[in-house]
Amino acid sequence: MTRHGWETGPEKLAAAAEAAGVTDRRVLDAMRRTPRAEFVPAAYAGRAYDDVPVPIPHDQVTTQPSLSAAMIAALRLAGTERVLEVGAGYGYQTGLLARLAARVVSIEIWPDLAARARHNLAAAGIGNVIVLVGDGTEGVPAHTPFDAVLVSAAFPCVPPPLAAQLRAGGRLVQPIGPGGAEQVVLHEKDKDGLRPVRVLTGANFVRLHGRYGFGWIRSGGPA
Repeated sequence: MTRHGWETGPEKLAAAAEAAGVTDRRVLDAMRRTPRAEFVPAAYAGRAYDDVPVPIPHDQVTTQPSLSAAMIAALRLAGTERVLEVGAGYGYQTGLLARLAARVVSIEIWPDLAARARHNLAAAGIGNVIVLVGDGTEGVPAHTPFDAVLVSAAFPCVPPPLAAQLRAGGRLVQPIGPGGAEQVVLHEKDKDGLRPVRVLTGANFVRLHGRYGFGWIRSGGPA
């Protein structure tokens, strides 16, 4: 039994995730080992251990920590997987994934956010991660196949390249909807392709931009 409300620091976020229904002990331990204060803008360091999204540049926000935990837990990572993350932000969720998988490839549309994520992950001593700049809806063909995919932005369907780059038997979690009101859905891939398995929760996410998402401009950011 947790003492939610009494904990401080990373333990407070692990307790919030547990209170929200996350039972995977490896996920909760990863949260305890990952100081979120090192993955938010300095102006929001005082709120790093509140279970709330935090604003970051380009009108983006980080994912609520307990929601990240639920999405990650649904992937059922055992520690041997190669994971694709779409949307690195400041790198907190990336760091959690890296503590639970063998290798994480994260792709971020904004170069300055990718640079910040790289810096934060390196400062935390997390090295089994590659953070790339590019169109996340196209995935990262050079690193396929992936055992799991986690998408941190919303679109009404799963981009075909992400489904194609997931191995058979793999899992994919994505917010499905227009951006701002969607369902976070767990998918699995079998011999017939990708299929939805269950809705994890309702949520509000930023939109997924790219060739197979909402509008994209060649200068390197969303329209």
